[in-house]
Amino acid sequence: MLEDWLRIRTEPNGEEEQQMASVSVRYIVNDVDAAIAFYRDDLGFTEIMHPAPVFAMLSLGDLRLVLSAPGGGPGGGQAMPDGTLPRPGGWNRFTIEVTDLTGAVDRLRARGARFRNEIVTGAGGKQILVEDPSGNPVEVFEPTTYEARLEQSSFRESSGRSVDPGLRGS
Repeated sequence: MLEDWLRIRTEPNGEEEQQMASVSVRYIVNDVDAAIAFYRDDLGFTEIMHPAPVFAMLSLGDLRLVLSAPGGGPGGGQAMPDGTLPRPGGWNRFTIEVTDLTGAVDRLRARGARFRNEIVTGAGGKQILVEDPSGNPVEVFEPTTYEARLEQSSFRESSGRSVDPGLRGS
């Protein structure tokens, strides 16, 4: 049900407003400063806070991206009870939707981005995996069917202007 995805926010004047839940993703990165530069400058994220060398929070639309360095505890980068440190990489990822995948890839390559593959076409669109400076994957996706598209509201920043990450010129 839709109500399960909504949360209530109380405004300063005491009125309650329903809003869609935001998504928060944590990535473990080797170099928080390098990761901030990649996500901000190459993919269009906004830096929200960077209170310590081992931690930062960024956003893009409804997505909050939390960056933590391994061993940078307490917090998301701290060691597990058995001493195992979190590490970057793997295959879990979030997806950024763009309107021109080829153009986005060209611009990212020109900025030195690393890719795990070439553009592939699936049932709902075209995609490619770009890596952040620590090797965490981000899927850049261009839908080719209406059903595969995100709602238009997710392409808007609070200012109301459209967001098309990865397509920013250098």
